[in-house]
Amino acid sequence: MFTLLITHPACLDHLTPDGHPERPDRLRAVERALEAEKFQTLARVSAPLAPLEIVALCHPMDYIEEIRDASPKEGLVHIDADTSMSPGTFEAALRAVGGGMYAVDEVMTKKAANAFVATRPPGHHAETARPMGFCLFDNAAIAARYAQKQHGIARAAIVDFDVHHGNGSQEIFWSDKSVMYCSTHQMPLFPGTGAKGESGDHDTIVNAPLRPGDGGEVFREAFESRILPRLADYRPELIVISAGFDAHYRDPLANINLQEEDFAWATQKLMAVADRCCDGRVVSMLEGGYDLQALGNSAAAHVTALMRG
Repeated sequence: MFTLLITHPACLDHLTPDGHPERPDRLRAVERALEAEKFQTLARVSAPLAPLEIVALCHPMDYIEEIRDASPKEGLVHIDADTSMSPGTFEAALRAVGGGMYAVDEVMTKKAANAFVATRPPGHHAETARPMGFCLFDNAAIAARYAQKQHGIARAAIVDFDVHHGNGSQEIFWSDKSVMYCSTHQMPLFPGTGAKGESGDHDTIVNAPLRPGDGGEVFREAFESRILPRLADYRPELIVISAGFDAHYRDPLANINLQEEDFAWATQKLMAVADRCCDGRVVSMLEGGYDLQALGNSAAAHVTALMRG
C-alpha cells in the first residue's frame, strides 16, 4: 500500500494580509519539496469539498453559516485580530476539511497505508464556535470524529506537535473520552493553553509543554515519557497527526529548536504505535510552519517517514 498526498489549488486562494505568516507560499513550499524524485511514488489526489454537515460534526451549523456569510466578495475581512477571510477562503476551508475526510476514507478502507493532507487554512486553534489563530474549522478534530461516525471506530487519537497548543482540539474533546488529544508545544506562547494539569474530564488530554529554547532532546523525552505511553495504553483505532512544523529552529513565531530529523523521528514513533494498535492507520494534517525553507524540508522529512523511507 502507498502513502497518499491530498491537496488542492483552491487552498492557494485563501489570501491573507501582506506580511501575514500564514500565506499561500507556505503551501507552495510544501508542494515544491514534495516534487523531489523520491516522492514520485506518492499517490496524489485533489481534496474534495466537505459537505457542511461533515463540518458540523464538530461545529454548530449556525457558526458554519456565520463563517460562510462573512466571506467577502472582494478584499479581506478580519474575523479576529489575526484571522482573516478573502473571497477564496471558505472554499479553501471546506477543501481542508474534505481532504481529511477523504484521507480517513482511504486509510480506514485500506486503500492507502496512510495520508498527508497538505491544505490550508490550518485548523487546531478553531474551537467549537470560535475561529482564532488563523483557523476557521478544526480539520483534525473533524477527521477524527468523521472516522467514528462514518467508519464506526470507538477511539481515535490526535497527536499535535505544532509549536502552538491546539486549544481548539482540546476544547472540542475536553469532555469526550472517545478521542484522546496529545500535544507538545511551547509555553508560554499563543494561545496560552496546554499546561500539564489540563487533562480533560476523562484524563484523555495529554499535554507536554516545552520551554523556550528547548531542542530535540527535550522534545523527544517529552514524547517518550508523556505522550507515547499514554497513546499506547489508549489503543486508538486511528491516529490523526496535527503536523505543524513551526517548532523548527528557523521558525519566526516561536523559540523551540527542532530540526527536520526530529519531526521524522516523531512520525516514526507514532507510526510504530499505530502499527501495534490500529493496523498502521495514520492520517496527517498540515498545521503551522512559517519559515518556508524549514517548512518544506520538515514536511519532506515527515512524508519520507510516512512512506517508511
